[in-house]
Amino acid sequence: MPHGSGAARYRDREHAGRVLARQLAGRTWRRPLVLGLARGGVPVAAEVARALDAPLRVAVARKIGAPGQPELAVGAVTAHGPPHYDQRLLKAFHLDEAALAPACERERAEARSRESRFALRDMPSPAGRDVLLVDDGLATGATARAALRMLRQAGPRSLVLAVPVGAPDAVEACEADADEVLCVLRPVGFSAVGQWYEHFQATTDEEVLSVLAATP
Repeated sequence: MPHGSGAARYRDREHAGRVLARQLAGRTWRRPLVLGLARGGVPVAAEVARALDAPLRVAVARKIGAPGQPELAVGAVTAHGPPHYDQRLLKAFHLDEAALAPACERERAEARSRESRFALRDMPSPAGRDVLLVDDGLATGATARAALRMLRQAGPRSLVLAVPVGAPDAVEACEADADEVLCVLRPVGFSAVGQWYEHFQATTDEEVLSVLAATP
């Protein structure tokens, strides 16, 4: 697919996952472990896990929203790892990490709750494995970077971030935390992940649980 603003859209997350899987299936992986970033990354990751004959689990990271603009991630946090903040956005909003500490702790608690909710099976240790973190797209990359930093602490053999579409600057930023970032589309005219999908409804907890139950 082309990288320009006229790039074709994906039909839905499953279609995007199959496209991504084709990019990954021809390579040699050592004990691969596929993690879908909750919640929208899980249906995409399921297609990758099937193609690689790899176990599928869930990674949880929660965005820390800008005051008055909760959908704009100035940072993100996981249940266990260190928070990640976008220093450029902190400066733009005249914020510091201390001011965001209460929001960070709220989102960390929610991340713990979601981890518990999605833990249908024991999580294999990422240590010594090729770990692939999959999301449905990168807007700022904040949640992906927080998840990557958490996973890095577990000692994977390699850590790959794989996404169907992403803002070019977000992809570049994530390269600091992954051994490789595979992004199929890097549109110049990127404004939102949903722009590149024909069907992009919010993924529910029930859908995540259903995907996990259907994937070995």
